[in-house]
Amino acid sequence: MPYSLAIFDLDGTLADSFPWFLRTINDVADRFNFRRVAPEDIEELRHASSREILSRLEVPLWKLPAIARHARRLKAEAAAEIPLFAGVEAMLRTLAANGMQLALVTSDSEANAREKLGDAAALFSHFDCAASLFGKPAKFRRVVRRAGVVPAQVISIGDEVRDIEAARAVGIACGAVCWGYAAPAALRALAPDHMFAQMEEIAEVVCRIQRRA
Repeated sequence: MPYSLAIFDLDGTLADSFPWFLRTINDVADRFNFRRVAPEDIEELRHASSREILSRLEVPLWKLPAIARHARRLKAEAAAEIPLFAGVEAMLRTLAANGMQLALVTSDSEANAREKLGDAAALFSHFDCAASLFGKPAKFRRVVRRAGVVPAQVISIGDEVRDIEAARAVGIACGAVCWGYAAPAALRALAPDHMFAQMEEIAEVVCRIQRRA
C-alpha cells in the first residue's frame, strides 16, 4: 500500500537547530539545575536514547514540562538563528505535488514551527505541536485519524531514537535522517524502514514507493 501521509519532525529533521541547542543547553542546565554538557559528552549523548540522556544529565522527569516551555521561549527569540536545512522546501513541494498529505509533529510550538517553515508551512495539512518528550505516539495517532488514512499508509520521518520508537508504537513506517541530533549508528541499530543520508532521498524514496504501488 502506498504512503499517503508523511509526518515530519522539525528540529534536526527540517530545521538545523542542533548548533543552537549546543549553544543553549548549558544555560538551561544552570537554570534548571541539571548536569552541564561538556564538549566531550556530545558524541556519547548522540548515541543514547532519550531516557539515557535524561539519566546521564540527571534531569528529573517532573522538570520536563517547565524545561520544554522555557526551550520554546528561547527558540522563539532565536528564530533567525535556526534555518531550514538546504533542500527542505523543494523536498516538501515534491511530496505535495505527488499527492502526499504532510503533517508536522514537534515539541516546538506551532507558532515557532510556522515561522521556521516560512512559505513551506502552507504545504502542511496537519500540525500537532508542543509534544512532550515521550508524547509523540498520541500525537501520531491523532494526526492519522485527522488525515483519514490507515497506519499502513503513513510514514514518520525524524532524527532521534524516540521518533522511531513512537512510530513503532502506533504501527506506522519510520524513516530516519542522518543529519540531525542522534548519531546515524544509533538510528541504524533500530533498523528503521528507511535511512536518509541526503535530503533529496526523502522524496525519491517516498515517491518511488507511490509509483510502484
